[in-house]
Amino acid sequence: MRSVLSSLLLTAAVAAQKAPSAPPQAMVWIPGGQATLGSQNEDWDAPLHEVRLSGFWMDATEVTNDQFAAFVAATGYVTDAERRPTPDEVPGVPADLLVAGSLVFAPPADAVDLREFWRWWSFVEGANWRRPTGPGSSIEGRGAHPVVHVSWRDATSYAKWAKKRLPTEAEWEYAARGGLDRNKYVWGQQQQVAGALPANIWNGDFPRENTREDGYEGTAPARSFAANGYGLYGMSGNVWEWCSDWYHPRGYGDGGEVLVNPQGPSRSFDPQEPGAKKRVMRGGSFLCSDVYCLGYLPGTRMKSTPDTSLCHTGFRCVSDAPPPSPPAPDRAGAGSDGQTSRSAPQ
Repeated sequence: MRSVLSSLLLTAAVAAQKAPSAPPQAMVWIPGGQATLGSQNEDWDAPLHEVRLSGFWMDATEVTNDQFAAFVAATGYVTDAERRPTPDEVPGVPADLLVAGSLVFAPPADAVDLREFWRWWSFVEGANWRRPTGPGSSIEGRGAHPVVHVSWRDATSYAKWAKKRLPTEAEWEYAARGGLDRNKYVWGQQQQVAGALPANIWNGDFPRENTREDGYEGTAPARSFAANGYGLYGMSGNVWEWCSDWYHPRGYGDGGEVLVNPQGPSRSFDPQEPGAKKRVMRGGSFLCSDVYCLGYLPGTRMKSTPDTSLCHTGFRCVSDAPPPSPPAPDRAGAGSDGQTSRSAPQ
């Protein structure tokens, strides 16, 4: 009896180990490994360095308007852009200017100095994820577009609700490269593929005229361009994506020892704004242009404060769920009794 019971228990244990696990919905598995990360353009805050990462799941696309709407419907969440800031959050701002809103891009009518970014950015009262350009606009018919006007705090709240998390900066870049080592773009070394640039970035004279050669003036639906080698869409352009890490110019490897599952620096520092604590953003957006912003390249870093929301900023999540089950063994060459024939490789 004991031997029979032991056999049954052993059989059940083996079956449980081999039982296929359903992959998280709309996520793809990023296999662990070692890779060289950092800028191919010698950006001073992104030196080339080696990392070794464990495998993880990642959303195949940026979080879309439909997905974010489901989160809001389930929780009643109010984003930073929809909430009137307090005097403590923005000290020195007159009370009558403490209004809910977000930053929106507006092309200037005339030529401008590209150092004067404020010439094409405006704080718009009433702009938020539901109304991307302000009152009168909407996301009707744009459910498959990435959600925008979400702050880092909004993104982490969604991730917690979805039982996920934001990717580390190392995870994000490792995944964006899709298995290509030290390539300039997420699709390879050449900017164009079959005569076209396979990403939603600025076309034309930035910031005055967008010729929309890629078909889009603003955001594009999340699956508009081909996926990278890991099956991820939109890892270049479209919208910036929040990462979990604090930003520090010396916080992304120094080319020394191999970093294993790095979590980023313990504190933030931006020499351009020493008093502001900032989180990392990666991937670039539809406003990237070779004459102004190379953020759509996989090794380029960006940063902003956790409460900032903009018309070109979104996110995607990762999960530490168990890896996918290995594929079933190839039964080719098996005999009619289920045993491997002599001609099959052993």
